[in-house]
Amino acid sequence: MPEPAEPSAARFIDLHAHTTASDGTLAPAELIDLAERVGLDALGITDHDTFAGYEEALPFAIQTRMDLVRGIELNSRLNLSEGSTHRSVHLLGYWPSNEPTADFYNWLNSEREDRRNRNQRLIEALQQRGVDISLEEVEARGRSLAGRTHFARILVEKGYARNHEDAFTRYLGESAPTYVERQSQTTEDAIRKIRWGGGIPVIAHPIRLRLTREREPEVLLRLKQAGLLGLEIYHSEHPPELQAHYRQLAEALGLVASGGSDFHGDPKPDVALGTGLHGNLRVPREFLDRMR
Repeated sequence: MPEPAEPSAARFIDLHAHTTASDGTLAPAELIDLAERVGLDALGITDHDTFAGYEEALPFAIQTRMDLVRGIELNSRLNLSEGSTHRSVHLLGYWPSNEPTADFYNWLNSEREDRRNRNQRLIEALQQRGVDISLEEVEARGRSLAGRTHFARILVEKGYARNHEDAFTRYLGESAPTYVERQSQTTEDAIRKIRWGGGIPVIAHPIRLRLTREREPEVLLRLKQAGLLGLEIYHSEHPPELQAHYRQLAEALGLVASGGSDFHGDPKPDVALGTGLHGNLRVPREFLDRMR
């Protein structure tokens, strides 16, 4: 399979980054400053279930003339068969040229309540395994957007895990004995919500769908029929051969290409804003131009 074309190093962007408004460790203003220092031409803030990081960053972006893109990352459930087989799928929603609708904001409030319910069930599962942790501790770190990264930090600090990765392996990841899944809407419904809210729905890090090459086109076509518009081509977990594969898949299905590092800061120390895992990505400016 051919290597993906190398975009111009002079104009590259990052459309997948997180702040302290969700599970990142840089405040919105700090993220804007970092984007300036690494030479990004545009930055997309895609915090989980909230626009708060984007809104806090916007005045700093205007001041520095950074092209800031409003985004969000949402959890969903992809049903693969008539039975119980499903995948957890993250969707990125982008509003590069307009504002989300009021109905979308109202729907987000219910999503945050679902997140808190999951957190309470995760606390109970951990406590049953002898872990000394409380919801108050977690929410002191992440407030209403507390997530598994905040759990991981506490588990590391209390000595239950060696590091962030170990915390997910032992307690928080999908294969861990105490994993608790959110009661998410289906991927099709989440796509429709983003479309109705005036946004562009994009499948995040498709490598995590764990689909065979034969199954991928079928599933993505089904999601396109529900309103899917894009696919994240460049991501820190996508080596060059997968980048080329996803680019070809997006072109074949008529999906807009997107990309970003999935920058979080301290929880993912090897992932750099703009350049990904050990420099494995450069997202071309043309991706954002096509979205607009």
